[in-house]
Amino acid sequence: MRKERLKKLVSFYKPYKTVFFLDLLCSLVKAGIALVLPLGVGYITGALLERGGPGVLGQVLWVGAGLLALVLIQALCSYYSDYQGHYLGAKIERDMREEMFRHCQGLSFSYYDSHTVGDLMSRITNDSLALAEFFHHVPEDLVVNVIKFIGAAAILLWLNWPIALVVLAFLPFMTWYTLHFNRKMAAALALGRERMGAVNAQTEDSLSGIRVVQSFGNEPVEEAKFAAQNQRFCEARRLGYRGEALCWGGMEAFASLIPIAVAIAGSIAILKGSMPLSELVVFLMYVSSFTGPIQSLVNTSRLIQEGRTAFARYTELMETRPEIADAPGAAELPRAEGKLEFRDVGFRYQDGETVFRHLNLTVEAGEYVALVGASGVGKTTLCSLIPRFYQPEEGQVLLDGVPVQSVTLSSLRRNIGLVQQDVYLFTGTVAENIAYGRPGASRAEVVEAAKKAGAHDFIEKLPQGYDTDIGPHGVRLSGGQQQRLSIARVFLKDPPVLLFDEATSALDAHSEKVVQRSLEQLARHRTTLVIAHRLSTIQNAGRILVLDEHGICEEGTHRELMAKGGVYAGLYQTSLDL
Repeated sequence: MRKERLKKLVSFYKPYKTVFFLDLLCSLVKAGIALVLPLGVGYITGALLERGGPGVLGQVLWVGAGLLALVLIQALCSYYSDYQGHYLGAKIERDMREEMFRHCQGLSFSYYDSHTVGDLMSRITNDSLALAEFFHHVPEDLVVNVIKFIGAAAILLWLNWPIALVVLAFLPFMTWYTLHFNRKMAAALALGRERMGAVNAQTEDSLSGIRVVQSFGNEPVEEAKFAAQNQRFCEARRLGYRGEALCWGGMEAFASLIPIAVAIAGSIAILKGSMPLSELVVFLMYVSSFTGPIQSLVNTSRLIQEGRTAFARYTELMETRPEIADAPGAAELPRAEGKLEFRDVGFRYQDGETVFRHLNLTVEAGEYVALVGASGVGKTTLCSLIPRFYQPEEGQVLLDGVPVQSVTLSSLRRNIGLVQQDVYLFTGTVAENIAYGRPGASRAEVVEAAKKAGAHDFIEKLPQGYDTDIGPHGVRLSGGQQQRLSIARVFLKDPPVLLFDEATSALDAHSEKVVQRSLEQLARHRTTLVIAHRLSTIQNAGRILVLDEHGICEEGTHRELMAKGGVYAGLYQTSLDL
């Protein structure tokens, strides 16, 4: 692991260092007590079997009371470690999940163009859960088991070093065996994480499009696609479980062989008179203290591998820098007048496809401009460059004479309102969705925005009015109602620049007329760019720009362009024939 990543890993403990060190202290106490208890049992056994005498009973009772006190202390330490240690892991998991979610909020559109939401969900949920287990268990288990292992080995050598060497002779074989199968487990775990992301992506894709799936009767198709991804994940898990079974099976065999070897060697020593029976009893107890930590360390190594895999995916995400971010020294943009300029702008997608080059355009403050043209000529891309959803390859986009790259993203986007064809409403109430335009707005302001958008009347007729739950993505509303809520959101935001991206193309004729009136009211005294599919809706635009694969090929009012009989006239006639 690189030094920077290791420092980042350790930094998550910093806010909770008191709890962390107390957890480690309790672990040390537990390990120490675990090493002391067999000695106490050995003393009691030796006193009864070998020394005897009238005073032995009192000694046994005192030692027994001491051992009981140690067991109580051990139980209290276990309680703290189990409760506060797990809670520590949960808090770090929460912090990491919030950090990943916050980072995802700032990633550019281009990142989401090439990554599935399902995979990101897997990183935020499953990976952070694996890291919570790592942050709690690994330090504690390492401390406890390493101390118990070293302590047990030292005591075994102190009790009877010839027999202890018999025990230690197994160690090289156990180490090689564990490392060999750990590598196989690590590869399987990494593969499992990757394929779990694919399962989540397939689930998200299929369930998000459930209406399309059912309308085409393609449930068996989606089930087959999901089953294929699920089987790939299951196969990865099979490989992991196979490696784990081989590892654990071998360790259990070693754990059984060592006491047998000790019993045989100890019996020979007893017969020769070089070892008392009580010492063999204690020795056998410490053998379990020797082999137990090794078995626990195998499990800890699994947690380490899972944590490393999850942390690698976490850092991969967190080290992905947004392509579009605030430039050093970016200024806050005040409320804009609304003048837009494109100076020699060129843009191409990541796959290398060029959309336009050397595009020059000026839109005056308060002007209403429509963009028309065939699909794929860059109308939406042109509008997306204004709020910096994408970055031009060359040239500059300016708002009120200020390059948009020189101001903060938050202040730039506060000045821009976007109404799209694909409306996205959040799960919640009508009022909550409208208030999304300006968080913290009063109910009176929400109602006023709804009235301006022509939405107030239908909202009042809903079962709970503004407090009606609209369901996931607003499924309990019609398309026209959804669009009017999105327009009310922008009314509440009150931006000086508006972008309408085919905002009415998916609506029926009646809903389109209602929404079009709302859009026209919203556009008053604001700089407005409209991407139009139905050209009948933009006849009153102050200026119409016709785009083709080379850029702006025609410009003028509806009447002027129809008189030319060029590209626009052809597009208009085609739209009438639809």
